[in-house]
Amino acid sequence: MKVLIVLAHPERSSFNGGLADVAVSRLRKAGHEVELDDLYGEGFDPVEHASHYSRRVDDSYFAPLTEQRAHYERALLPADVQREIRRLEWADLVIFQFPLWWHSQPAILKGWFDRVLVYGGMYSGSRRYDRGHFRGKRAICSVTAGSPEQAFQPFGRAGNMVEWLWPMHSSLYYVGYEVLAPQVSYGVQGGGIRYQDERVFRDRLEAMKDVWANRLPGLANESVIPFTGWDDWDEDGMLQPTNSLRWRL
Repeated sequence: MKVLIVLAHPERSSFNGGLADVAVSRLRKAGHEVELDDLYGEGFDPVEHASHYSRRVDDSYFAPLTEQRAHYERALLPADVQREIRRLEWADLVIFQFPLWWHSQPAILKGWFDRVLVYGGMYSGSRRYDRGHFRGKRAICSVTAGSPEQAFQPFGRAGNMVEWLWPMHSSLYYVGYEVLAPQVSYGVQGGGIRYQDERVFRDRLEAMKDVWANRLPGLANESVIPFTGWDDWDEDGMLQPTNSLRWRL
């Protein structure tokens, strides 16, 4: 496979950076081609604004979707966006490596979605979900979280991790990706908050790296998160009454 790792952490030597390094090493050892996309390291600008567009459709009013589509069709997208799209087109599998900040991905990664998944190019009204641009490709989120795993269960104090990651999983499926179950590394203490002795904590970090390393070679064969598609919906976009997923708790 060709694998793109999108790293979104401001400290390259962090645990997130270490997990990215584990993925690079393990996947290359297994014979795959791997490229690391360090968003902070490359200075990716996550803020969408009018100055990114050199030949505006409308100079008096900035409509991001209109400008994205027009500049995509004219091959005039900003250089950094073109670079990211080329990487996505190249990759069979995309790994998003990031910490959970305020119940979501860091702003730089959210902005990456805003700017890179351009309207008219990476999706349109008819090219979404299981008809999406990246159908046949896979994506997975490798996420770190500060609190212990128990806190992120449905009745835990931090809320259900499934819900926190759902927006990102949905966005990836929206543009056609087959989305794998995430790799979540819990209890990555920091900022003075401690759940265990530092030595034990450091040993556990290495153990979590090993768990990730052992999973990586089999990602191509794992089952994906089930989503409904166009054939499952009626003309109003509602799940058909006969669809079995309507009767799942």
